[in-house]
Amino acid sequence: MSNEVYEVPKSRRGHLPVKLLYVTKSKFNKNWHSTHHAHHFTELMYITEGKGTFIFYKEEIPVKEHDFIIINPNVDHTEKSDIDHPLEYIVLGIQGLSFSSTEYPGQVTLYNCKEEQKTYLFYLEQLIKEAKNHQEDSELIMQNILEILLLKMMRKKTFNVEQTSTKKISKDIEFIKNYIKQHFREDISLDTLANVSHINKYYLAHSFRKYLGVSPIEYLIQTRIRESKILLETTNYPISSISTITGFSSQSFFAQSFKREMNISPSKYRNDKNANKNKTKVKSNKGKIKSPT
Repeated sequence: MSNEVYEVPKSRRGHLPVKLLYVTKSKFNKNWHSTHHAHHFTELMYITEGKGTFIFYKEEIPVKEHDFIIINPNVDHTEKSDIDHPLEYIVLGIQGLSFSSTEYPGQVTLYNCKEEQKTYLFYLEQLIKEAKNHQEDSELIMQNILEILLLKMMRKKTFNVEQTSTKKISKDIEFIKNYIKQHFREDISLDTLANVSHINKYYLAHSFRKYLGVSPIEYLIQTRIRESKILLETTNYPISSISTITGFSSQSFFAQSFKREMNISPSKYRNDKNANKNKTKVKSNKGKIKSPT
């Protein structure tokens, strides 16, 4: 009889200062369209199937199966799914930690974990199972599973981890965000935002950038650009009309802003999107069986 004993070394780390808020499992369908939003906590998104695009601020990143996306608090984001390969993913809402990488400091971290997929999926599925069953001590078990998952991730050391405040985003900043979303077609300046919020404009600019990583005017331009992209994709409006509809003072400023945000001109963006639609239609028609005449 052989007997091997492995001593358990004393950990230099205590429990992680993190709390699990929720776990969800989602799949895109034609009737569901995600809109830009932000949270006062961190989200971990693991893509189990499909492909699409993850969008935050001016960045648009292609995502696919086994990509892990970590979204820090107060980051405006959304996702688009490929029509033919709908996204499926598991999302965890956690409070107490934020993550950063050299590529996206303080905003979003993304890496593909195909090599670790079995390990990560095991813990994620266990979290969903515990959440569904609601058995005795489920909350404690889920909290421990979360810590194990995070520690496994942190072994890769592809990102930095910091403790964050549990304080929600400032009501004043949230008010400004909502005001911009509702009035972006109007003539808005930093003075306008300061007047409607009754906040000193210099303090407003500093606080807004601290929470969201961009200035109020940058956020305004990004909001206008997002709306213009929808109009470029879905209408035949002239570019001059789109620039006016979305609140830009001139077509030249619209074109300049669009190219700075998207690295492409509005007309080229529209042409590329139309070309992709036509390719999709051709593929779809090729797959159809003609009925006998």
